[in-house]
Amino acid sequence: MVDVLVANGPVLIALAAAFGFLMAWGIGANDVANAMGTSVGSNAITIKQAIIIAMIFEFAGAYLAGGEVTSTIRSGIIDSNYFTDAPQLLVYGMISALLAAGIWLVVASALGWPVSTTHSIVGAIVGFAAVGVNADSVAWGKVGGIVGSWVITPAISGFIAYIIFQSVQKLIFNTDDPLKNAKRYVPFYMAFAGFIMSLVTITKGLKHVGLHFSNVEAYGLAFAVAVIVGIFGSIAISRLKMSEKADRQTTFANVEKVFAILMIVTACSMAFAHGSNDVANAIGPLAAVVSVVESGGVIASESTLVWWILPLGAVGIVLGLAIFGTRVMQTIGKNITHLTPSRGFAAELAAASTVVIASGTGLPISTTQTLVGAVLGVGMARGIAAINIGVVRNIVVSWVVTLPAGAGLSIVFFYIIKGVFE
Repeated sequence: MVDVLVANGPVLIALAAAFGFLMAWGIGANDVANAMGTSVGSNAITIKQAIIIAMIFEFAGAYLAGGEVTSTIRSGIIDSNYFTDAPQLLVYGMISALLAAGIWLVVASALGWPVSTTHSIVGAIVGFAAVGVNADSVAWGKVGGIVGSWVITPAISGFIAYIIFQSVQKLIFNTDDPLKNAKRYVPFYMAFAGFIMSLVTITKGLKHVGLHFSNVEAYGLAFAVAVIVGIFGSIAISRLKMSEKADRQTTFANVEKVFAILMIVTACSMAFAHGSNDVANAIGPLAAVVSVVESGGVIASESTLVWWILPLGAVGIVLGLAIFGTRVMQTIGKNITHLTPSRGFAAELAAASTVVIASGTGLPISTTQTLVGAVLGVGMARGIAAINIGVVRNIVVSWVVTLPAGAGLSIVFFYIIKGVFE
């Protein structure tokens, strides 16, 4: 059946590219809106500024550091040996998985649900493989591991967010002179954000442009970046015009202004971390299709990305956010709990740290759940009454529905595509 691939190769690649773009568009509309939601919700930046920041940093993250997770998504969940005699089934399946996940993400974004793009594509791949090919072709243990990470990830990010938020309260807000302490401690928080962001760039991103660093060099460079960010931060804060003699309420407002600067740093790092981690959800299946078609049916465990795939994913993500991202931003930034710049910063830095930890271990985590977990962690620090339980319930339901929705749509499209080409 390799003749099918030879005869219809360009058409199959064009379909995969179109649906891969749709999937990337859905990631932009849904997931990137999560990454920017805390900054917009706490009024640290406007929606327009969020879109500009995301455009630059998502694109950079996807383009520079987007190659690492691609093979995990593709070769880890299904066993390619089951497709060796019928490579065209893998091609049909990946195309249908992209279309299924893309449609589900667009629907969820329209409803304002922050769902997981990772779940969507994993569910879709598992669906076509289990029903269309063979239930044994799915590595159920791996799927179980991913399901486990959905519980662990929000728990880790929630815990980190809780600790960061409590430290901010203790060191700055609950002191006699919040403004003085903000000027003293915020540069350290800035340096930590700079360290996290540069570490993921150095260890993951620069590999793809031919630069390799040992662990010691990577940590050393990240530390150097952190020091520079901290110094710049303290200069920026010292330039803020704020009255030392203001009443406590005004002082708190001034401290929040300091955190608003910090939010911009964390928004950039979140967008970059997200671009590097989640572009794989759109380009992994696309890369698999291109590789199988161009090699005439040979299924490699890892394939080099064709030059146009990463830019296609990166552009799709940016357009999705710009055109369709505001609804999910509203859910994350405003509807779960009331966010101020200091609370939003704690949530965002915790989420970025969790993404870095997960990317380092190659685990396809959900940025959505990381961030929702972090926002909940900040809300919990202020007591359960600070959280809108109804919104959280809807979010959790949408998470549970995502896997079967992706799987169901993917199975339908798989049989349609198979029928058309065979």
